[in-house]
Amino acid sequence: MIRDHLQAFFALRGFPANSVIVENIGLLETTHANNFNGNVIISLVNVEEESTLKNSKAYTTWPDNRARYQHPPVYLNLYVLFTAVLFGDATHDYYEEALHRLSAVISFFQAQKTFKNADGSLDLTLELYTLTFEQINHLWASLGGRQVPFVMYKVRLVAITENAVLRVVPLIEEIEDTQHPTS
Repeated sequence: MIRDHLQAFFALRGFPANSVIVENIGLLETTHANNFNGNVIISLVNVEEESTLKNSKAYTTWPDNRARYQHPPVYLNLYVLFTAVLFGDATHDYYEEALHRLSAVISFFQAQKTFKNADGSLDLTLELYTLTFEQINHLWASLGGRQVPFVMYKVRLVAITENAVLRVVPLIEEIEDTQHPTS
């Protein structure tokens, strides 16, 4: 969904067709690198559970006066890396072009921070996520490649749920007093 919106934005800016792809940037130093050249690569680099929503209730009430117990959704934040990969001979300034494309990515997300899918079941918000120099060093070391122009965004809030109902029980509507007075 995000790739398609970004690709449409790039087309309006005159960038080549299909220049935004979802791929593992860790493969940059491998034979897959030719597929990366000239593209903006979207890579998932971390998944984090949203701890503030961790303790949600395990049941929902329905109009039929019944409660349905199921495992609550897992709410996730995704850390997504956008890299501009351009390389070639020394006759062209590929680094400057990579920065230009990265600037277009930032402009796009500055103008559109939220995304919803067609049925409304997915609502994502993107926030620019700034890494320290130490974190940048660790990130690129773990990805096994040389550093290329990049920007990271935190994508909140992806809800993962399996709608398997564990059990259905009637709601308690009244409490009967079963105590009898003693004489």
